[in-house]
Amino acid sequence: METDNAAAVHVAAPGRINLIGEHTDYNDGFVLPAATGLHMQFRLQANGSPGQCRCFSETLQEGVSVDLGDLQARKGSWANYAIGVLHGLSGRTGGLKGFDARFSSTLPAGAGLSSSAALECGLAFGLNALFGLGLEPAELIALCQEAEHEFAGTRCGIMDQFAATMGKKNHFILLDCRSLEHRYIPSRLGAYRLLLVNSRVTHSLAGSAYNQRRRECEEGVRWLQGRFSGIRSLRDAGMEQVESFKGEMPERLWNRCRYVVEENLRVLEAADALLASDPEKLGGLLSASHEGLRHLYEVSCPELDFLADTALSLPGVLGARMMGGGFGGCTLNLVHEDALEAVGEELKKAYKKGFGRDADPFEVTPGDGVRLLP
Repeated sequence: METDNAAAVHVAAPGRINLIGEHTDYNDGFVLPAATGLHMQFRLQANGSPGQCRCFSETLQEGVSVDLGDLQARKGSWANYAIGVLHGLSGRTGGLKGFDARFSSTLPAGAGLSSSAALECGLAFGLNALFGLGLEPAELIALCQEAEHEFAGTRCGIMDQFAATMGKKNHFILLDCRSLEHRYIPSRLGAYRLLLVNSRVTHSLAGSAYNQRRRECEEGVRWLQGRFSGIRSLRDAGMEQVESFKGEMPERLWNRCRYVVEENLRVLEAADALLASDPEKLGGLLSASHEGLRHLYEVSCPELDFLADTALSLPGVLGARMMGGGFGGCTLNLVHEDALEAVGEELKKAYKKGFGRDADPFEVTPGDGVRLLP
């Protein structure tokens, strides 16, 4: 149990949105994410034991207890995100001890806002502060990504953990996922706002499809390496190089390569559009991204396609695309502020009629990354 005289640490860890740049992060490419105002809150306190760690989710009303001497993955459990963080911290410092943690979330489950990264980063950041472990943000980001790989079984890129840690209010992050060089881009959307629409279709990124896409990209790289030097990942490929394999490389692999190369270019163009306060240009890039995800990368689904197509037919919408790993979650829509309510209501009505499901529209704005609370 928590001891009354032990100092507690309070932490807010945000989810993230990704304006554009889907599935480019694990290809060493570019992404344009932001932290959100939706977040998890943590209360962490040392419990005086050498290694007994207890985490309780107030949202799920479910807890887990682990010992630092026995950090083993548990099949199909959200606890793997926490266990993976403890494993990463233990491997980097000897200062971690027993603690009690409680957390709650305003992040909608399965919506593609990366609640897993929020859990990982909030726990790692909080324990780093609670025990004075002295780890730098870059180390915390890396160990949270490792937790996802080794304990949750998802070979994700660095984007989610980076955005959750390094987010800045009213800014997107133009991130080079190879070097981790980054630049804050002001959210200059003029009279336009970002409307997320949760399809309420759930997906598991630990499933085969996500990891399969990564393997397909790696296979495409091997094809390219056979002809061109200097190709370490799809980040290094140009469209002319990819085009040279059309009809030779298996079509599925060629489509994956083409999408990633085109999406990297769209990310850079989107950053320029923000800097130029050009929402029309940005909207076109968002819609082009969805078409690539739908037809070339094949990670969309009928519900997401319907929501994106319907949004684009409505007045005041400049662009729409699926956001996240795919096969469910949210669409991201660039909508004029005067049309936000009407667009949300129309999408809810059309989606209910078409699929018998309730869609959940809500506005999002870029927020700050993981931080201590009073």
